[in-house]
Amino acid sequence: MKTLAAILSFLLFIAPAHAISLSGISDSEATGGLKDALQQAVGSAVGKLGTADGFFKNAKVKIPLPESLQKVEKAMRMFGMGKQADELVLKMNRAAEAAVPEGKQLLVDAVKKMTVQDAKDILTGGDDSATQYFKKTTSEALAAKFLPIVQDATKDVKLAQQYDKFAETGLKYGLIKKDQANLEQYITQKTLDGLYTMMAEEEKAIREDPLGASTSLIKKVFGALGK
Repeated sequence: MKTLAAILSFLLFIAPAHAISLSGISDSEATGGLKDALQQAVGSAVGKLGTADGFFKNAKVKIPLPESLQKVEKAMRMFGMGKQADELVLKMNRAAEAAVPEGKQLLVDAVKKMTVQDAKDILTGGDDSATQYFKKTTSEALAAKFLPIVQDATKDVKLAQQYDKFAETGLKYGLIKKDQANLEQYITQKTLDGLYTMMAEEEKAIREDPLGASTSLIKKVFGALGK
């Protein structure tokens, strides 16, 4: 079985000529550098999203009204429900902003539990291979963590309650997608989507600019990859 250092050596062979030498990089350093990088990505992504307007003013992750509700939004505004629609959008995004920090420890734990094979797959994978690892290992636990926070954040929004009644009927007649039939579940999933989107951006940034990383070990390992 190839060691991490051997895999990195191969990658260096096919990498740009300016990549740094891999001499002296051990398996433990390769794994440690990767874990450092992922913990940096986790901290940065959570820090950017888990604050006021982290979702609401970020076009890449802002949570919109469910598609089925968007279709009737104009009519809602015509009947004086525009304020309620705006309130719901704000509350949905505030719920996501409140939920994300509560998932940080789960993400960090996933890094700590990473196996050597996981590390190999990530180092030899695409630009978002680490993000895919997080999706595989944390999606279910994060959803369970986020849902109660979302429920608490939206419980006082009457339109949210009205939506669920409307959606239940719509689902029965095939007018609404299953993943949008419950507003709290919809917001929870969108929170997960936004978090993983930001994680992918952070991962890509480290791969492209390892010298801008926070630790020397990250710079050493990812610099050697020539990313």
